[in-house]
Amino acid sequence: MSLRPTLETRKATPTMEGAGVHLHRAFGFQDPSELDPFLLFDDFRNDVPDHYLQGFPWHPHRGIETITYVLNGSVDHGDSLGNTGSLGAGDVQWMTAGSGILHQEMPKGNANGQMHGFQLWANLPSSLKMTAPRYQDVQGKEIPEIIDDDGTRVKVIVGSFWGKNGPVDGIAADPQYLDVYVPAGVKKTLPVDTYRRAFAYVFEGSGAFADASAPTGVLLEKEVGGAELNIRDMSGDRTLVRFGTGDSITVQAGEQGVRFLLISGAPIQEPVAWHGPIVMNTQAELQQAMRDLRNGTFIKAAH
Repeated sequence: MSLRPTLETRKATPTMEGAGVHLHRAFGFQDPSELDPFLLFDDFRNDVPDHYLQGFPWHPHRGIETITYVLNGSVDHGDSLGNTGSLGAGDVQWMTAGSGILHQEMPKGNANGQMHGFQLWANLPSSLKMTAPRYQDVQGKEIPEIIDDDGTRVKVIVGSFWGKNGPVDGIAADPQYLDVYVPAGVKKTLPVDTYRRAFAYVFEGSGAFADASAPTGVLLEKEVGGAELNIRDMSGDRTLVRFGTGDSITVQAGEQGVRFLLISGAPIQEPVAWHGPIVMNTQAELQQAMRDLRNGTFIKAAH
């Protein structure tokens, strides 16, 4: 067994999207090879309705897949093909934009006005950029949860883990998408396929993600009061942890336990031409998408 080293630990950055939705972005609109096949990850969490109710009005997507996972509140969605629906707490939607779709996503809070969800963008390979759009809406009750003897809980949203298969399938990136909770004080090693890019996103509690040279946490050098000190990094709320190669990751949960998404996928390793919600392989394809939007041919007829 080879533990994946921690390449980077960083906090998600506050930003605004849509019609004024306040959210935190863990990564996106930067080097697309860093976490290939994944392009962007947003944490939209808020308890101030004015900061999310305007939502994400009609906008296009082409060449990618979007994955929305709701923890609190709900997200109503509709698209140019006539599809409509609502994602509630615990539900997941995997949308393959393919050749093109126009859609809107409108978040609503729960009874206490709280809204919390995540959206991940996954790239499509060139062979599937112009595939027909499709949706997979999955209710939370359909997502298997595994409880280990030490109290560790894992919801398997996509992929296979500990003998369970997630309900979302047929995804180009062949990803693994897990919602993991490790109880306070527990140290846990979790397998990750060697050939996948992988990251964790901590959204509750704290934990130290270890590499082989620092099994009780990531050893960092920091200057404190003019002195260089070695400290253990305890990755906390809204923290992205990017891993190197290996076949497992280890986390030591903090005093309140730790909950995180563990996501991995097979890299596509193709050129990326990217403009907002449209991701193609070449500038010519990107320019064609812009022309399609202008002349009303962005939505392709079903075959």
